[in-house]
Amino acid sequence: MDSLITAAGRALASGDPLGALNRVALREDPPALALRGIAMAQLGDFPRAKLLLRRAARGFGTKEVVARARCVVAEAEIALASRDLGWPPRRLAAAAATLEAHGDRINAAHAHYLDIRRLVLIGRLDAAEQALAAMEPALLPSALQAVHGLATASIALRRLRAGAAQEALATAREAARRGGIPALLAEVEGAFSTLHAPAARLIANGEERSLLLSNVEALQSSPALIVDACRFVVRDLQASVSLATRPVLFALARALAQAWPADASREVLIARAFGSKFTDESHRARLRVEIGRLRAALRPVARFSATRDGFAMVPRHAAEVVVLARPVEEKHAAVLAFLADGESWSSSALALALGASQRNVQRALEELATAGKVQFYGQGRARRWTMPTIPGFATSLLLTAPWRDA
Repeated sequence: MDSLITAAGRALASGDPLGALNRVALREDPPALALRGIAMAQLGDFPRAKLLLRRAARGFGTKEVVARARCVVAEAEIALASRDLGWPPRRLAAAAATLEAHGDRINAAHAHYLDIRRLVLIGRLDAAEQALAAMEPALLPSALQAVHGLATASIALRRLRAGAAQEALATAREAARRGGIPALLAEVEGAFSTLHAPAARLIANGEERSLLLSNVEALQSSPALIVDACRFVVRDLQASVSLATRPVLFALARALAQAWPADASREVLIARAFGSKFTDESHRARLRVEIGRLRAALRPVARFSATRDGFAMVPRHAAEVVVLARPVEEKHAAVLAFLADGESWSSSALALALGASQRNVQRALEELATAGKVQFYGQGRARRWTMPTIPGFATSLLLTAPWRDA
């Protein structure tokens, strides 16, 4: 390998893309094309970076399998950075296997971490945890140790484990400092900030206050009956009941919980559950039916009594009832949560991450754009959506993740 290629590679490894380009910008041989592609990616020109890497891979030919595999890993990293989550993970797995077979364990580990971060983004936390457990960060360079810490923290944040996230981020910060890569250190600091931003709202006894992620974690082990409007679950220390597929029942449960210890009037319950401002006998009959269904569904955690004006919730085991609500009550909060990471998303990537149809996501984005909450650039399949950086709230409770069992 010539000295310019070596120097450019070192510049890229230290996060200096301009230094790398100064050495190889005018060269068209495959190693230089690959380094130019990575440099352009670090500068944010992802389309140009992908073209350069593909040219480099073609130039290496079929005999230089390790070099081609490294190009595939670099292209996968660009796909992840540009939120192209439909990029085929099998190509990345094949590249990682090739690199491991030829002794390039560092780039193979990098490929595994890319796949882990993709799994976290699309909400497959169990698979991400399993893959992360197979890694051995102590044998890797500082930069990859920082990436390991970031991945561990991301999973902990999605699972609402503030203490574990803080510990992982502290490890990542130390590793990033040793690595001396400013962009990586900035990513760690950005992740730290989510621990100090409001993650949810607690509504109890007619009052409301913001909670940090650590407060939410502590609330999970409290003796209260929690009506969780983030995960659509009603739970206490004895049992947990999901109402995620029964929105009418959850709306009734939340209205009754917010009124606790008093009762909720029939008019309020009808308005919350059915969206009707007018009440007649048919609404009252339907309310009685739904309350009967709610009694059956929440029998393990609460019972419901009829009062003169409406109904009241009575917890079976807990001493109090609280509502855990999202920091921002928004119809398309999940879409905004992903856009809040500051990256540009395609509608197809959002659909994959949310587990929703692309058409539904497009409708949501169009509504949000009309309201001025998101913006886009590009046309057709190249269109990307972003959200202006505003709110100082953590998005952990807006993102899809299973609630820890009682």
